Amino acid sequence: MKDSDEGRGSTGIDDAPSLTERREGDRKSQSVRRAIRTELESDAPDDEARQEAIRRSGGQKPIIELSHIYLAFDNPILEDVSFAAHEGETIAVVGESGTGKSTALKLILRLLVPDRGMVCIDGQDITDLSFEEALKVRQKMGMVFQGAALFDSMTVFENVAYPLREHTHMSEDEIEQRVREKLEFVDLDPDRVMEQMPAELSGGMRKRVGIARGMANNPEIMLYDEPTSGLDPLTTGTITRLIRKLQKELGVTSIVVSHDMRSVSRMATKIALLHERHIVFFGEPEEMFASEDPYIREFLGG
Repeated sequence: MKDSDEGRGSTGIDDAPSLTERREGDRKSQSVRRAIRTELESDAPDDEARQEAIRRSGGQKPIIELSHIYLAFDNPILEDVSFAAHEGETIAVVGESGTGKSTALKLILRLLVPDRGMVCIDGQDITDLSFEEALKVRQKMGMVFQGAALFDSMTVFENVAYPLREHTHMSEDEIEQRVREKLEFVDLDPDRVMEQMPAELSGGMRKRVGIARGMANNPEIMLYDEPTSGLDPLTTGTITRLIRKLQKELGVTSIVVSHDMRSVSRMATKIALLHERHIVFFGEPEEMFASEDPYIREFLGG
């Protein structure tokens, strides 16, 4: 069966959107942006943590700072990338797939070293640290991996206790008390879940255990790689609220890599948008969703 548009093939404009399609695309883009702006406005009165983080950031040194980062492997990955997170802020790093979002996390963890530029933690440039010195800096950080990345052969208790046994001299009683405290913080019943294996948990519960493990050492910095990926909307809302809870109650400074713009709009103090190896926007969510920049409009609407 022949395509009804086959006769237009020789003109070279088969793939060009019609005026009607462009208008429909604009309407969808505007609808998405309006919906997210409505969520932002409805959240504003209750989101004291985000506003407090913005107030605290004025005049303070950043907790995390990437300054003029250039990184290449066979090809450039990041070029002249700069952004900063102050105490208590949650910075969301967003962008299309393959734009270097997770690479930014690896730089902060010093799993990668930039070819040029500086990565500073608490004002200290970590790019030239030795392996042992870098390990000490990492003790300030908790990491929540995509998919939670729990040890399948360990119970929930053993998973959350792992960083405490590896990096502290806490007694077993102290470790158990800390594990219980962190599980309760992420709204899990310790008596119910501590002896369960990861395979016995739902996706959302595994993610919450991952957050509990990441915060076991009481880090001042939390890093999240796609924390809501693969989760249903209700569970996504739970994880988003937990990240906000860490900001509000503990003043944790966070970097969140995510594709989920609705979740980002509810948790982020500021958003860093990566496009073609550069930061093309850095600012508050309200600014981004109100932007008339063509690429930002396309990114949000798509």
